[in-house]
Amino acid sequence: MTSSPAGFGHLTPERMLDAMEHAGLRPDGRLLQLNSYENRVLQAYLEDGSAVVAKFYRSGRWSDAQILEEHAFARELVEAEVPVVAPMMLEVDGQATTLAHVLGDRFAVSPRQGGRAPELEDPEVLRWIGRFLARLHEVGQRHPFEHRVSWNTAQPAREARDWLRDHDILAPDVAPQWHDAAERCITAIQAAFDQQPQLRSLRLHGDCHPGNLLWTPDRGPHFVDLDDAMQGPAVQDLWMMLSGDPEAARRQLDALLDGYESVREFDWRELRLIEALRTQRMIHHSAWLARRWEDPAFPLAFPWFGTPNYWSDQVVKLREQLDAMQIEAEKASGLPSWD
Repeated sequence: MTSSPAGFGHLTPERMLDAMEHAGLRPDGRLLQLNSYENRVLQAYLEDGSAVVAKFYRSGRWSDAQILEEHAFARELVEAEVPVVAPMMLEVDGQATTLAHVLGDRFAVSPRQGGRAPELEDPEVLRWIGRFLARLHEVGQRHPFEHRVSWNTAQPAREARDWLRDHDILAPDVAPQWHDAAERCITAIQAAFDQQPQLRSLRLHGDCHPGNLLWTPDRGPHFVDLDDAMQGPAVQDLWMMLSGDPEAARRQLDALLDGYESVREFDWRELRLIEALRTQRMIHHSAWLARRWEDPAFPLAFPWFGTPNYWSDQVVKLREQLDAMQIEAEKASGLPSWD
């Protein structure tokens, strides 16, 4: 399987400690690797007894402009008292920045902020999360991103499809079926967006699933990372919080929107985009795994990826999503509910 360079083979603990010292930090040598596939993220203990979180960015994924725009969004949220952990200002070669370039690596440092997974079975927790996301979106609507990616069309799915095709990733016996299903899904995704001619686009968290949301008793929900921040519709930050059977997901959505609309109006027509966004994420995720396959962490974590069975299963799922998007397209556009 052909993929992009891993980019972390050189990143030894000694190199990371040297980079942090060059940026004005005083680590005491203790590092604890944290869970992250896309970047290398570590908890570093400092000589003064405190601890910070250092994120070393994967080469070639985001440009400096995209990362700095994410950092600016996080700091803007903090100024608006939205509970997000923003990167710290560092001083590198006499220049203050949130994105350090040291020894050929790029990294950011943020305060350590703990938390646990939210209890999504509790409607009050979901209402609180809804209010939190509405506050984030209030800031997000002030002005658009200039450099971050946009999920307002089917373009992310097209780019993922094209990369998989151009790099001959799929098993030959299933490639025609997958490409046919993906092409029909991309057409349906674009049609779903086209049916929302006045779609409001704003700055989003972008990857808002329960694993990226932390909870503390005093602060409630908060984010410690905005690495996938994007431009798109508000519903992108809501649908991944839903789980279970359709009835359970409906109850969760009702609680989320009850909290959300106590702070900010939600355009209920966006609910028609959920299946399109889900399908786009599926296609995008397959390409993301393929692009990272030379990183040793990925074959260990996703041993099932790339097998004929994986691609056959994806064909089935994409066809199911095509049916789901067709059902949404046939529903009366005026219904203010998700059913």
